[in-house]
Amino acid sequence: MKDGPDIARLAALIGDPARASMLAVLMDGRALTAAELAEVAGVTPQTASSHLAKLEDGGLVQPQKQGRHKYFSLSGPAAAGILESLMDFAAERGHMRYRPGPRDEAMRKARVCYDHLAGAYGVRMLDSLVSHGHLGMDDGRLGPTEHGMHFFSNASIALPQSSSSRRPLCRYCLDWSERRDHLAGALGAALYSHILDRGWAKRDPSSRAVTFTSSGETAFKTLFGIDA
Repeated sequence: MKDGPDIARLAALIGDPARASMLAVLMDGRALTAAELAEVAGVTPQTASSHLAKLEDGGLVQPQKQGRHKYFSLSGPAAAGILESLMDFAAERGHMRYRPGPRDEAMRKARVCYDHLAGAYGVRMLDSLVSHGHLGMDDGRLGPTEHGMHFFSNASIALPQSSSSRRPLCRYCLDWSERRDHLAGALGAALYSHILDRGWAKRDPSSRAVTFTSSGETAFKTLFGIDA
């Protein structure tokens, strides 16, 4: 194809194993140094810096300087969406780089997908919001209903104002482990922050897994009306 978006360049950037490992670890929304990403990818710091320069030039990561250190994170929700879609496609066709283990089970239960909740609990949360009439379709777009506006207000969850941002308030995101949608967008991020701020769950520092406390799991299921 001579004209149009250059998907070959983007695919080549993601297709390198070292760069793919770096992008995957950044899917938890953190910002990491080149040295930390080098360790993840199994390459030297110099090689990691070269990879990161290419990813930055391709618009997939963004750098941020803090003191003497330079941190790298995904460039935004659009980049995270591309990677999550590829993960789903790969998992569906059996292209896995490891055998499932205990940590895999925790990841399937609940994990962070850039800045929103994914895994079984993310899917169940979206199912509940839709089945209880808190979210619905309006002119082909998913969004809060009037009933949902009251629900979020009563739960002290402030609805993000999306008018000043290109990011949608609500967006379906196909879950690679559940093969069904979880909630992304600005509201998905707000709900995930609400869960962490209440102390119901915490992120695993060594993976994307999100671990709920016993009381937090009860509070989560009670708020969203999820059956045990």
